[in-house]
Amino acid sequence: FLLKELRYSFITDFEFYLKTEKKFQPNTIIKTIQRFRRVIKVAIAQEYLFKDPFILYKPQKQKKEIIYLNQGELKKLENYNFSQKRIERVRDMFVFCCYTGLAYNEMNELSRKHIIEEFDNNLWIKMTRKKTNKTISIPLLPRALELLKKLENTNEEQEKLLPKISNQRFNSYLKEIAFIVGIDKLLTHHTARKTFATTVLLYNDVPIEIVSKLLGHSKITMTQEHYGKIVNTKVSEHINRLSSKLK
Repeated sequence: FLLKELRYSFITDFEFYLKTEKKFQPNTIIKTIQRFRRVIKVAIAQEYLFKDPFILYKPQKQKKEIIYLNQGELKKLENYNFSQKRIERVRDMFVFCCYTGLAYNEMNELSRKHIIEEFDNNLWIKMTRKKTNKTISIPLLPRALELLKKLENTNEEQEKLLPKISNQRFNSYLKEIAFIVGIDKLLTHHTARKTFATTVLLYNDVPIEIVSKLLGHSKITMTQEHYGKIVNTKVSEHINRLSSKLK
């Protein structure tokens, strides 16, 4: 049919087709329709279409369960003595990211120029996130600084601070690490970022506005969407403590 005949019903039918015929997962359906929506926006801008068929459309987002290490699991991982250096190195890099929230690309790109002494006389990581093109500033917590010194490439001519490793191999080693240590969770590099946001920050009462800033999220709503359940748990704990005091 003609582009100008496109209606809301086509979008819902297309969504149903992706779900039933293509067997796409909910989040894959959302991404596919988002790409289609971008095409429609161009068509409207160039006056091929005069009405937006997406006006009434609201995608049904399926919230994924956040996988992160709790305090006990993180300490267990940190304190484990590995017999193989390659495993120990990946463990150290993973834990470093648990205390900094760096994504895989940021970990790989981390250079000497990104370590800055800031106004508070402490060392901070300052770099631009590729995903959002936003500058992030992350304080180097004592544990992160300790691991950085351990992992740091001692060759001054080498700009990159951490050992280079592919994401696929990194995640493969993490599966091995989880099995050895006895952590019954599917660990990936992204688990470190989630652990930073939850166990390191939110569970230590860091406000969600600061968590959002440290993660480099473009909007605080993104942080609330991902970690709202954990924030609610912390609110409940505070209210229970307050209730006990007021009895």
